Amino acid sequence: MSRIGFIGLGIMGTPMAGHLVAAGHDVTGFDLNPDALAKLTAAGGTAASDVTAAARGADVVITMLPNHPQVEDVVLGTVLDVVAEGTLLIDMSTIRPETSLAIAEAAAKKGVRVLDAPVSGGETGAKQATLSIMVGGEEADFTAARPIFDALGKTVVHVGPHGAGQVVKAANQLMVGGIYALVAEAIVLLEASGVDAKAGLDVLAGGLAANRILDLKRETMIAREFQPGFRIDLHHKDMGIALAAARQVDVALPVTGVIAQLIASARAQGYGDLDHSALLKVIENFAGRA
Repeated sequence: MSRIGFIGLGIMGTPMAGHLVAAGHDVTGFDLNPDALAKLTAAGGTAASDVTAAARGADVVITMLPNHPQVEDVVLGTVLDVVAEGTLLIDMSTIRPETSLAIAEAAAKKGVRVLDAPVSGGETGAKQATLSIMVGGEEADFTAARPIFDALGKTVVHVGPHGAGQVVKAANQLMVGGIYALVAEAIVLLEASGVDAKAGLDVLAGGLAANRILDLKRETMIAREFQPGFRIDLHHKDMGIALAAARQVDVALPVTGVIAQLIASARAQGYGDLDHSALLKVIENFAGRA
C-alpha cells in the first residue's frame, strides 16, 4: 500500500480520500476547510497542516482542486519542491490541457512522474467509488497507479499522453451540458403540453434517448430539486476549457458554444451555486414558464 498525500478535500476529494483509506493506503490530506480535515481524520486518514506536510515523504501525491490557478500554485509552487525523485503525482482536477502539459514538463526535470486523471460522475460517483477516470500520461505510470484508480472508480481508461485526460474530460463536459439542456427542454415541452413529465421521461429513458442523466436526474429535475452534486459555477469553468481546447486545435464546435452560453446565463441569473441540472430554470425562463 502507498503513502498518499491528498490535496483538495472538497465535495469530491473528501469521499475519494476516504475510499483510499478504506483500501488500506496511508492517506495524509490537506484542505483549507477545517471540516474537511475533520472528515478525513474520522475516516482514518491524517490531517496535514499545509501542502508541504501532505506531500513530503509521499509515494503518491493526488491533487483535486477547483481550477488551473490552484493546481499551478500547489504543484509548481510547493509539491515539486518537496517530493522525492520518482514520486507519482496524479492531478485529478479538471483543468486546461496546456496546464497539464506544463506540469508534466516541470515535473520531468525533477524526476517526478505525472498523470492527469480528471474524473466524471459527480458527488454521487465519488461517494460510491464509481467514477469514470480518464488518464493521460505514460503507460507505465498508469499501470503503477491502477490500484489507486480502482479504489475510486469503475471505468478507468488510459486515453493517451500528457494532457489527453483533460481533453477527454472537456469532451465529457460539453456532452453532459448538452444533455442537461435537452432534458430540460423535454420537461418544459411535456409540461406545457399537459403531459405528465415523469411518465414521458420514463418512456424516453427506455428508448434510444436513454442516458445516464435521465437515469439519475429526471426525478429531481421534475421536482425542481437542485442541491449541488456539481455546481453550475464549475461547469461554466469546464465549458471555458472545452472552448479553449477547440480553439487550440482550430476546430468549430457550434453546439458547444450554445451550451456554454446557456450555462453562462445560469450563472448570470444567480444559479451558480445550484446543481448543473438547474439549466432547467434557464430553459423555463426563456420559455416564459418560470
